[in-house]
Amino acid sequence: LQESMHAYAANVYTSVVEELMKGKQRKFIAVEQEFFRLWWDAVATDRHKQQVHQLLQEGRLEFVIGGQVMHDEAVTLIDDQILQLTEGHGFLYETFGMRPQFSWHVDPFGASATTPTLFALAGFNAHLISRIDYDLKADMQENKKLQFVWQGSPSLSESQEIFTHVMDQYSYCTPSQIPFSNRSGFYWNGIAVFPDPPKDGVYPNMSLPVTDTNIHLYAQTMVANIKERAAWFRTSDVLWPWGCDKQFFNASVQYSNMDLLVDYINKHSDEFGVTVQYATVSDYFQAVYSKNLTWEIRDSQDFLPYSTEPFQAWTGFYTSRSTLKGVARRASSLLHAGESFFTQYVRKHPESSICKCGALKQLQSLRWAVSEVQHHDGITGTESPKVKNMYMDNLMYGMFNVKKLMASLIFDMNNAKKNREVYSSVYSKDSGKPDVDQYVIVYNPLAWNITTFVTVSVSHSSMSVYDELGHSVPAQIQSSAESHSTYDLYILVEISGLSYKKYNVKPSNGKQSAFIGRSVKYKRKDIARVIQQGQNLLPVANNCYQIMFDRNSNLMHSITDRETNQTVQLTQEFLEYHVNGDVTKGPISDNYLFAPNSSAVPVSKAVGLEIVFGNLVTEIRQYFYSNVTAQYYVYAMYTRMYSVPEGYNGKLLCRRIEQEYRVGPLEVNREAVLRTSTNLNTEQLLYTDDNGYQIQKRPFKTYVNNTAARNYYPMVQTAYIEDDTTRLMLLAERAHGVSSQGNGQVEVMLHRRLWNNLQWDLNYNLTLNDSSVVHPVFWLILGTKSVTSVLYRTSALALEHRPVVMFGALSGSKPELPGQLQQKSVHSSVTVPPNLHLQTLSIPGWRYSSNHTEQVRSIRMGKQKQGDADFSRVLLRIRHLYEVGEDPVLSQPVTVNLKSLLKGLGSVKLVEERSLTGTWDVNALKRWKWKTAQNPNKGFFNSTKISENCVVTVHPKEIRTFFVYFQDQ
Repeated sequence: LQESMHAYAANVYTSVVEELMKGKQRKFIAVEQEFFRLWWDAVATDRHKQQVHQLLQEGRLEFVIGGQVMHDEAVTLIDDQILQLTEGHGFLYETFGMRPQFSWHVDPFGASATTPTLFALAGFNAHLISRIDYDLKADMQENKKLQFVWQGSPSLSESQEIFTHVMDQYSYCTPSQIPFSNRSGFYWNGIAVFPDPPKDGVYPNMSLPVTDTNIHLYAQTMVANIKERAAWFRTSDVLWPWGCDKQFFNASVQYSNMDLLVDYINKHSDEFGVTVQYATVSDYFQAVYSKNLTWEIRDSQDFLPYSTEPFQAWTGFYTSRSTLKGVARRASSLLHAGESFFTQYVRKHPESSICKCGALKQLQSLRWAVSEVQHHDGITGTESPKVKNMYMDNLMYGMFNVKKLMASLIFDMNNAKKNREVYSSVYSKDSGKPDVDQYVIVYNPLAWNITTFVTVSVSHSSMSVYDELGHSVPAQIQSSAESHSTYDLYILVEISGLSYKKYNVKPSNGKQSAFIGRSVKYKRKDIARVIQQGQNLLPVANNCYQIMFDRNSNLMHSITDRETNQTVQLTQEFLEYHVNGDVTKGPISDNYLFAPNSSAVPVSKAVGLEIVFGNLVTEIRQYFYSNVTAQYYVYAMYTRMYSVPEGYNGKLLCRRIEQEYRVGPLEVNREAVLRTSTNLNTEQLLYTDDNGYQIQKRPFKTYVNNTAARNYYPMVQTAYIEDDTTRLMLLAERAHGVSSQGNGQVEVMLHRRLWNNLQWDLNYNLTLNDSSVVHPVFWLILGTKSVTSVLYRTSALALEHRPVVMFGALSGSKPELPGQLQQKSVHSSVTVPPNLHLQTLSIPGWRYSSNHTEQVRSIRMGKQKQGDADFSRVLLRIRHLYEVGEDPVLSQPVTVNLKSLLKGLGSVKLVEERSLTGTWDVNALKRWKWKTAQNPNKGFFNSTKISENCVVTVHPKEIRTFFVYFQDQ
């Protein structure tokens, strides 16, 4: 980041601002806030800042999108897209009183249908994309269908539709070929040089300057390209982007040449048949909107996957750098937990000893890190190792801060001795070992009551677990699969919404100790030699499922849903696609692309099996070897089934089969998949989610070339296959590529390790020589369509937001009386119905006024100085999880009384409903309504009001955003 700032980014803003001041006709658009904020805070002078204010007021500098980054659309989670957008918008509104109203999503690799909905909810009037399938774009271009009104959500349909512009084949860069010179054209500042700008100011590839002798030739070239593009659109307005990646770092040479050209064309407009003006995105859309045309409607189908050529399917990045994808999601989940935990703490402990400003800074470090990694060259895994390390470092630093914050809040609330170290672990088994007599503190970040297991690594084989009242808690202990010296302790926790519980874990003296998991090891089997399948079956069951394992192969054979007695034949195997890394020998796979040589090849010839039988947890451990005598296994799979004692609500727990895979290190130019094959007649139809928000139908399509790779889709949280009666769902805790390459099959790409000799990849160190070991986790749910549709939304969120586990030695040797204890734990819960999700409960800290007139006035008067953060405003977001008609009960609108929902935090004084990112009062937001055949009236959208007594009705798929203010305590 610092290197990019030094090499070009800081110079872009400095020189552009200076150049815009020199000519009233000049304009410029800026997109990502991360670089701009770094410039604003560390580089810009007071004069620059005053000029930026002036240029924004004159509409000559325009922020589009305005998020922290231009987020990827395929592998990001909706919560994180909203976070990074909110992060950028909050800064822009607080600093300039301005709110972006147009998008410029030109670079993400494919377009999701979630994005238009989010941008509509954020108050945008139009959306702009570019990267869609090459063959589809050519067709749309020819038929003048690159512009349409997109109804990205089937349930929100017309209310959150948005006009969408797809860039033509030239995309967002100026075409650089000029027929009168072998040098490039239109890029007079050349190409940015890393790590230091050249001392003499001469950059490589600087275009031929505009002179009296070549100006006519330049103008002819530009006009010819404008006219070619004009033929692809319905109006006479052509958006001609001037610039590209890493441009305008020397804006004076750029604008001085552009000015000459623009003036020349306009002086000869009769001859050329065009006039040219500098414009912003809003100028362009305003011109198109004013033409009053009637536009076609596009439904909720997305533009994924994305191919640029017959052998270039951009479906590899769905899995690239799986570790980074996993950490990014874990960080997002920890941030979600930390925000609600801190918000409750501030509300309930106004006089606390914790410095709130310092605490907010700790949260902000993670907000920044999670926002930045959503970039389309971040979580996608399409960056160099050096940049990947920066993302990882920032995420780890932010996570460390938030864990430290949560631990200190717990200590403060429990008046614990400050001298003891508290350390916390976010559901990774190896990052905390309670010694003798320690507390495990478990926080439930969901606004539902949960019953689940948390796993703690311990060093004794016999342990007891007690709750705060000293009652024994159901638990099970067994030797760990991957380490011989430690044991896994499974603790059954039952915790209400947004609350925490303390458990005392200590070595057992025999009475009331945890159940012990008993291990049975089976002989390793040579799967190549299995002739008769299903002759020798071994059943493993809980109350919901019976899984059969084939003793001849040690592989899974079938699963029976015990509720319906329906049995599905089901086998799982690891395979690898072998791919080419030599560009002279054919298409290659790289960070972006997936180009398999042939079908996937099975990796193991022999499977070892160990089953740990227990009263609460049964774990099936399968080890996959390259042959019967191999010493080390190449892959491992751990399958867990849960049983819950009487008196606990274990429905969700019982219905999920948890699988954890151990994959890697791979050999080079291998792509690892897990293929699950069933006897369901699915007709090769797959369903996957867009960003954890909505489901897309993915019929298998046959192409002349590259069919396997072009049928890969991103799964961010969910994928499933089904026949007429039964559905098999997969839920994931990080993004993967997923495909159905055969009837009844679903395969998930788990890991990739690649090297190639493509010069472009080598120049940017973009090889994916990833030698890591990954441990992705999946939950499988099998059942009827009606049962699975009830379970999977809550289950996906339960996997996403697993409880946060912290360890510490809390003070107090003498047990307190139950009465005192009950009073001390006034962490009263916050609970929403099962079809709603409390998506955000946070204290943003913004200092802006929610009254727009006031906010603009205080900025104009220069009153927006660095004051203390505002801790009185709470940001609340509630999302309806279901589509219209998806379930007879859960798809109904839900009425929520916000006062009673939040009563545990204090007495609600005022609730304001806001746009998605908080910068608009929804009643003042008037989005452009574009004419369609379905709705021939042009005009503005109006919003729904919230009732006087804070009662809100949330309709299917709505995401509602509020500012909540409480009475002072």
